[in-house]
Amino acid sequence: MSTPETLFQVRERMPLTTRLTARAAVAAALLLARLPPRHIRRILAAVRSGAVGATHAQAYAARQAVVSVSVTCAGKGCLPRSIATALLCRMRGHWPVWRVGARTAPFGAHAWVEAEGRAVGEGEQITAFRPLLTVGHRDG
Repeated sequence: MSTPETLFQVRERMPLTTRLTARAAVAAALLLARLPPRHIRRILAAVRSGAVGATHAQAYAARQAVVSVSVTCAGKGCLPRSIATALLCRMRGHWPVWRVGARTAPFGAHAWVEAEGRAVGEGEQITAFRPLLTVGHRDG
């Protein structure tokens, strides 16, 4: 994606089990991020099956875990970060809304997750992006 990002700083050390599951989610996300968008969407839609909607706090905790174990996800890797966040949520039994969108002026693309109707860990600039791909926790 082309939106500039800064590295996120996580101050507290995560428990070992959290770090291990986050690393597994990041590894899977890095592989999935290489696939065409339609394949990513299809795989995430299959993975989310049976999950309940994530709360904002659950999705934010997953995002924090992901950025704490991956420099790519902590920096400009919005696609693997969003996929890893969604996968880590799924490992915990819930699912956020996963989105990929674009803006036109200036052109940019971005991937993120939402929960409880709010973008997770994103600034106000997220409102400029029009969602193009969505995998929600139900039929989305």
